[in-house]
Amino acid sequence: MESSDVELDLQRSVQAVLRELSTQAPALQSNQGMWRWSLHKKVERDPGKSPVLVRILLRELEKAESQDLRHVIIPLLHTVMYVLTKATGITEELYQRIYAFCTRLLTLPTPYCTVALDCAIRLKTETAVPGTLYQRMVIAEQNLTNELYPYQERVFLFVDPELVSASVCSALLLEIEAAQAQQTPETCMRHVVSHALQAALGEACHAGALHRKLQASPRRTLEHYFHAVVAAVEQMASEASPSREGHVERLEEIYCSLLGPAAGRCGGDLVQERPPSIPLPSPYITFHLWTGEEQLWKELVLFLRPRSQLRLSADLEVLDLQGLRPDRELARVSVLSTDSGIERDLPTGADELPAPSSPETERAGLQRKGGIKKRAWPLDFLMPGSWDGPPGLHRRTGRPSGDGEMLPGVSRLHTARVLVLGDDRMLGRLAQAYHRLRKRETQKFCLTPRLSLQLYYIPVLAPEKPAASRQPELGELATFLGRVDPWYQSNVNTLCPAIHKLAEMPPSLDTSRTVDPFILDVITYYIRMGTQPIYFQIYTVKIFFSDLSQDPTEDVFLIELKVKIQDSKFPKDGFSPRRRGVAEGPGAELSLCYQKALLSHRPQEVTISLRATGLILKAIPASDTEVSGSSHCPLPAAPVTDHTCLNVNVTEVVKSSNLAGKSFSTVTNTFRTKNIQIQSQDQRLLTLSLDKDDQRTFRDVVRFEVAPCPEPCSGAQKSKAPWLNLHGQQEVEAIKAKPKPLLMPINTFSGIVQ
Repeated sequence: MESSDVELDLQRSVQAVLRELSTQAPALQSNQGMWRWSLHKKVERDPGKSPVLVRILLRELEKAESQDLRHVIIPLLHTVMYVLTKATGITEELYQRIYAFCTRLLTLPTPYCTVALDCAIRLKTETAVPGTLYQRMVIAEQNLTNELYPYQERVFLFVDPELVSASVCSALLLEIEAAQAQQTPETCMRHVVSHALQAALGEACHAGALHRKLQASPRRTLEHYFHAVVAAVEQMASEASPSREGHVERLEEIYCSLLGPAAGRCGGDLVQERPPSIPLPSPYITFHLWTGEEQLWKELVLFLRPRSQLRLSADLEVLDLQGLRPDRELARVSVLSTDSGIERDLPTGADELPAPSSPETERAGLQRKGGIKKRAWPLDFLMPGSWDGPPGLHRRTGRPSGDGEMLPGVSRLHTARVLVLGDDRMLGRLAQAYHRLRKRETQKFCLTPRLSLQLYYIPVLAPEKPAASRQPELGELATFLGRVDPWYQSNVNTLCPAIHKLAEMPPSLDTSRTVDPFILDVITYYIRMGTQPIYFQIYTVKIFFSDLSQDPTEDVFLIELKVKIQDSKFPKDGFSPRRRGVAEGPGAELSLCYQKALLSHRPQEVTISLRATGLILKAIPASDTEVSGSSHCPLPAAPVTDHTCLNVNVTEVVKSSNLAGKSFSTVTNTFRTKNIQIQSQDQRLLTLSLDKDDQRTFRDVVRFEVAPCPEPCSGAQKSKAPWLNLHGQQEVEAIKAKPKPLLMPINTFSGIVQ
């Protein structure tokens, strides 16, 4: 195909992707996600098209910048970065043009500047040291051992067999196993060596001869050249001012050593041929059937355990991975203090923290000074809310903390990418597990400093009912993510029909035929490019039952709490006797005490009584919230765009009298609050359902309290602040009254696009 035909074909594909983002036509919605996938497949099959596609994408980015078409900027940036990660033969001039474009985007608001900054950082290294992005991605994802780049990643795919059909589970497992069966460590090392040499040497690299030489090399020789290439790339990338010319010279020496004197400028003249495609292997994915809230913790511990003794400094060995024991064994143990509490009685150097390998740190993680306990590390590290900016936002976006050091000498060498498939019920169970994990971290500080945890979500809804009636019911959070991130809508939300089609197809017994795994490719693209999290507030609910012998229970929810009125009644001598004078009618007489959601964040409590047939507490806002007011439920004081609170929908019973007698009608009122307490005033009992999950239903409830779930460690942390004067004590009390909220991040491509 001529160059003009190639460019025209790629231009049409790019325009199809842009039309998909700019229109909501049903004809285009059926193919959403396919255009982006087919575009990447074209350059994967023919790597020579990569520079042409990069120039086309850069033209479209500059056009979007000049015409202020911001909705296509982030999708185009992700597309061009994905091409550059795989591509070879990209000129330095083209790298610099894309880098300059990203720096111009830094003046835009978030999330554009956030995504542009991430791209600019990677482009700066890739421009000076071509092949760095590909090499680091393969080494981390395939867990290839190398001392210069020791980072490791793993994708944990969780599917609940109670929520996803067995055919879908088996189809996904077969596709993952089929792709990973061809990705041996030797194959991945060949890809790294070949890609690094081609990216650095360009046309001077005889790709066909290099490919044949690597295929014929034994494992020992292959490992030698793999470590040599990784050392050359990483040492140059770690320099303050990396030199592209110096990098090319070092890799040319390795190239000549590998192919002999007949290689390129080293002598001889090899016949150039079409370079073979160098695939980017899919990440290492482990498939898990969800069994309970403890499973997430256990899998993360097992991910760290095999190399924990080799990777960690001695200051963390005292905090061994013993999170598999029951809670009663994890409880804090009181220790009798033998010091006087007087500062002059302390030994010399008490103000200094012990060395990481010192016996003091190994014996205990606490110090004493003036009667105030101090930990050997800042407890703020326990807080995911300290990753990006101040806390307090219900859904905020930004980059996760990455691989920086949490403690001196301890780097986050492991990244766990947890991907869950299912509907809103699965997300509710994930929120339970995440809350459980955060509570364990207050008792055993072993995962947070070692592991970067990233959460991903792909909606898989049951196909029994029509999509129009099923998705709004159990796909509420997926709808929200697709609304705030159009690229998530195009690539992830449209994957559900393809997954069900894959489950209906008979398994292929012909393993020799090469098949492009569409679903696995989209999952891989989402895992790699979905770097911008959206943080969701987890809410806690405390439940009181009619049986006074039954202790109150606590649970958490992420999306919804639904309240139904039971037909049964509790005895008059129960928890809350029926009030006299309450009119009979449908529903139950409820007492509501809640705090208004004000724009000024000032506390203003409201207490009302009304008769209602049910309530729904929504943590995820609808696309167009309709607010109706009444004497009981006034209009919200905060704007609809502020999602820092719960949306409470009350189905209120209204009594009216006419000539025919008394009649009852219902009206739905909506108000917004930060926390709420609801109690049944008559003999009616309540049934609570959390996150639409039948397994998380509580019956015979007379009262419950809902509030934002605090970070499990935030109260304990702030109460130990070493301030002794009156002003300091008041400051401590204020902080204790406002603990940091527990936010669960779900990664998307751009975060919230305003």
